[in-house]
Amino acid sequence: MKVEQTPLKDCYIIHDTVFADERGYFFESFNQQKFQSLTGLNISFVQDNQSMSSKGVLRGMHYQLGVHAQAKLVRVLEGSVLDVVVDLRIDSPSFGQSFSIELTSNNQKQFFVPRGFAHGFVVTSEKAVFFYKCDNFYNKEAESGFIYNDNILNINWQTEESNLVLSDKDKVLPSFEEAKKNFNF
Repeated sequence: MKVEQTPLKDCYIIHDTVFADERGYFFESFNQQKFQSLTGLNISFVQDNQSMSSKGVLRGMHYQLGVHAQAKLVRVLEGSVLDVVVDLRIDSPSFGQSFSIELTSNNQKQFFVPRGFAHGFVVTSEKAVFFYKCDNFYNKEAESGFIYNDNILNINWQTEESNLVLSDKDKVLPSFEEAKKNFNF
């Protein structure tokens, strides 16, 4: 396992050691001792989630508020996505900054998203199976988000707007400025 720091504080790209031969491949997708040793973060994951989405589906920008905030370790089991995060921690040196990474079943990269970050992704393959571990349980009352195309953040989703598919809920999320009044991580 190799850990690469992104420009956003506490946000990491995980490169696993893949053992491949004519039979296929094997890799250890998570080892808490190695992760803690390489990042200094003591994370205990309590919930796994998986979704399947078609090309152009954009899920985001989502986060959980307050004590229900979640750190996530995300990866793609099939297909490819552009994964995007925004630092919502007001006291962080990277507050309001975004970072994106291509996650694919071929590159087998994982992405660690700390608590206090908004998260979203858009599917860039015909379909994608997306998997993530969370360090806190989902709480419907703490669910929040902001609109994916916020003018202040100006996130480049690398997909034509007309090709995006959003849920009704994601279409009416508030702006980053409106959502900011509730940031309490």
